[in-house]
Amino acid sequence: MDRAAYRLGWYLTLGGLLAVIDTTVMVVAAPRLTEEFDADLPTIGWVTSAYALALVAVMPTAAWVIGRFGARPAYLAALALFTAGSLLAGCAWGVGPLIAFRVVQGLGGGLLNPVGMAIALAAVPPDRRGRMMSLAGLPVLIGPLVGPILGGTLLDHASWRWIFWINVPIGVAAVLLGRWVLPVTDPRPGARLDVPGLLLLCPGLTLAVYGLSVTGDRGGLLSAPVLVPLLAGAALVVVFVRRAGRVPHPLLRLSVLGTPGMAAGAATVGLFAAGYFGSFLIAPAYVQIVRGDSATLAGTIGIPQALATGLMLQVATRLVDRASPRLVVGLGIATALAGTVARVAVLDADTSYPLLAALGAVTGLGTGATLMPTMAAASRRLSRGDIPSGTALLTTVSNTAVAAGTALIAALLAWLVGRFAPGLGEDGIVAAARLAPADRTAYAADLARAVQLTLAASGVLLALAWLTSRRLPADRSTPATGDTGPAEARPRAGQADSVGTAAATEGCQPPAVTAQ
Repeated sequence: MDRAAYRLGWYLTLGGLLAVIDTTVMVVAAPRLTEEFDADLPTIGWVTSAYALALVAVMPTAAWVIGRFGARPAYLAALALFTAGSLLAGCAWGVGPLIAFRVVQGLGGGLLNPVGMAIALAAVPPDRRGRMMSLAGLPVLIGPLVGPILGGTLLDHASWRWIFWINVPIGVAAVLLGRWVLPVTDPRPGARLDVPGLLLLCPGLTLAVYGLSVTGDRGGLLSAPVLVPLLAGAALVVVFVRRAGRVPHPLLRLSVLGTPGMAAGAATVGLFAAGYFGSFLIAPAYVQIVRGDSATLAGTIGIPQALATGLMLQVATRLVDRASPRLVVGLGIATALAGTVARVAVLDADTSYPLLAALGAVTGLGTGATLMPTMAAASRRLSRGDIPSGTALLTTVSNTAVAAGTALIAALLAWLVGRFAPGLGEDGIVAAARLAPADRTAYAADLARAVQLTLAASGVLLALAWLTSRRLPADRSTPATGDTGPAEARPRAGQADSVGTAAATEGCQPPAVTAQ
């Protein structure tokens, strides 16, 4: 990669850092927020799920936004909106306003990833996309190291509000710096926004995730309050999928799933993200609710896992440019699953924290070799014109999975706490968080059992991801068809981004084939 591409990649890590820090800070905040707002865990889970669903709502529009406004204005506007949402979330006066302001955050954050990825991938040839993804993955190393400790410290010594306000200075700096670093782009309005598709997909995904989120306190999966939104949401998504293959300018070009590796990559990323990120609630719940220890300690225990993830990501995203993606990702998922199974096996009311941290590092090694390498492998054969649509699809799948996984894991944990510790009453986890030390000892074994089984459920999702990864390319993929432009044509910081904007416009054209 040339110097301009490296500079661009380093800048894009700053925007990614915002989203990762925001996510990892929330990991340790959930138990504290249940106390602050006197709410149950599934309700507080919506502080995360609403953000993730807002991401999903705007991500499918990324290709259209890039073509209509240009990649540079779109990215800067997304940064500004995310920063404003962070400021508002810190000012929330109740759980309802907090969820609403998290939606504002998500509407900005939802464009950061696909627009940033489209800018980054258009800046390098296909055989260097793994290296560019390694730069884009740096926030995965830095954010999880800083976020949980920073969040725990702020929760223990300042206020929960600062877990959102901390984004503000970073966001302002990123907006100012982006005006200098990002390639200048010219909007090329063409295709219209698929409003009917947007009105089908977003409510459909929201209803489905809502149904999952209330399974823990509405009578189980087969009860009407759960089944009705699940089925309604699924029906809307099915109608969206059928319609997307028939209209000239669909919200998401599902035809890109016909590109070798894309369908398997999307399935693998979705299942792994649901299991891995959904389980983020588990460790803080164990430390703070089962053991009664501080949020700072909960964040500290996660350091080895975060460090292992970030370091392995730097190795694996480069390796996937030279080795079999199926082998790299398969070994990654197997390693993450082994770490998860080992934690399930040893987890009880007084498991050693160093042991849990070490096993978490094993899971982290596997995660670093899975998510970004899978995206790099899935996108390698995309033509430059398909990059905006492909990245929008991958990020939409990933973030929908995060929202669904978080909702499902939170609901499952709440249900299991009620099943194994019925003496806590209807308040469940909220009551557990408020137990006096002597009373906590009496419930510790039952609460640990609930956490253990919830972690096992996340492991099942990782195992399913391993199965879908078997469909990834077995050998190093060839460059994308139609992506044969000379290196000099690639966009450089400060120059007109003719290739990038052309890609965005082409990405909104009618699909050549209909995905099955």
